[in-house]
Amino acid sequence: MVERRTLVFFAVASVLFGGTFVAAKAGLAYFPPLLFVALRFDVAAAALLGYAALTTSREDLLPRTRGDAAGILATGILAIGLTNALLFVGQQYASSAVASIVFSLNPILTPVFAAVLLSDERLSARGAAGMLLGLVGVGLVVSPDPANLLGGDAVGKAILFAGAVSGALGSVLIRWADGDLSSTVRTAWGLPFGALLCHLLSWSAGESAASISWTPEALAALGYVALFAGALAYIAYFGLLDVTGAIRANLVFYLVPVVASLGGWALLGEDISALAVGGFLTIFAGFAVIGSESIDVRGRFRSPSAERALTDGGRPTDEQYGCESD
Repeated sequence: MVERRTLVFFAVASVLFGGTFVAAKAGLAYFPPLLFVALRFDVAAAALLGYAALTTSREDLLPRTRGDAAGILATGILAIGLTNALLFVGQQYASSAVASIVFSLNPILTPVFAAVLLSDERLSARGAAGMLLGLVGVGLVVSPDPANLLGGDAVGKAILFAGAVSGALGSVLIRWADGDLSSTVRTAWGLPFGALLCHLLSWSAGESAASISWTPEALAALGYVALFAGALAYIAYFGLLDVTGAIRANLVFYLVPVVASLGGWALLGEDISALAVGGFLTIFAGFAVIGSESIDVRGRFRSPSAERALTDGGRPTDEQYGCESD
């Protein structure tokens, strides 16, 4: 994950998703939860479909294979629709801090599905250690009351956990489908399916548009989750998914609580505790452990003669590595 485009995708998705929990919690004061999600995807779908139509040729805009269709359905039904429906419903029963830490189980769940469905994505022992370190860091950043995290409304936490499962499974199924559509086009096609699913769930739950309070705060919350944490963040996240794979892309959800905490400090004057700062450092340490797998540390200290020996098919000695021999 060292290419500039990958880093930009990672940063954009982390920052924009970071505000989702706060905006969702604020918007729930004005919208029924499932209808809130449905309207979010209505707006996001219109924006992203328009963007895709303007920037993509007709040939590249239309799905043509079973892989394309499977990727669209996995995106719309699981990774977007069901995941967010469960998140918004679950946040009625849990604080933003608890919701974000439950959703941070997503990177832990992803390798489980990848091990079953993907032959090219496996989590090594070092990768597992890095992910667990990152999860510890999330806990330090959020630092929820243990009584609220372990006790309280078990139904709400179960709903949030189901949302994390849906997101992890959806991201892996997108990779498994191996379609030919670009990530932006696939997301543009997937969003209407997510919107339709949430409208059906809202209708079945008896929610009504008459209960919406159309205040400036409500419009601001809807605009943020639809356009910024919706269309723009999805372009970045699903682009990252195509470039890095499901396991590494879902590390975004470890940075979400960090961004949310920093945003609260910068914009709302909220305090950041020393424990949270320790959590930031722990998360970054987890990323460093995971990222170190792609770095040939020994090769960085290899001498030119050792490189020539390897090129010629030989086995370099300790002296050629730049180390002293006994």
